[in-house]
Amino acid sequence: MRLDKFLKVSRLIKRRTVAKDVSDQGRVLLNGKEAKPSATIKVGDVLDVQFGQRTLTVKVEKLSESTRKEDVEGMYTVLKEEARKREDDLFS
Repeated sequence: MRLDKFLKVSRLIKRRTVAKDVSDQGRVLLNGKEAKPSATIKVGDVLDVQFGQRTLTVKVEKLSESTRKEDVEGMYTVLKEEARKREDDLFS
């Protein structure tokens, strides 16, 4: 499954076009390497997604072409969630 589609179907990101843009900006890492929107995702892969000042690390548990809101829970496991410090805070 494509990275941008997984991000949308798993509801980590609401829209596939936004998922594509985020990947194009280099804000998604697949197993520690920068990933393009067309990168192939498989079960067991680890994704790091940067949302503004927050980074979410998840492990892919299940792939599905489409899901209902209730079924999203089993698609990934959150490994780590961390807030990054702003540049201004580093020099204070």
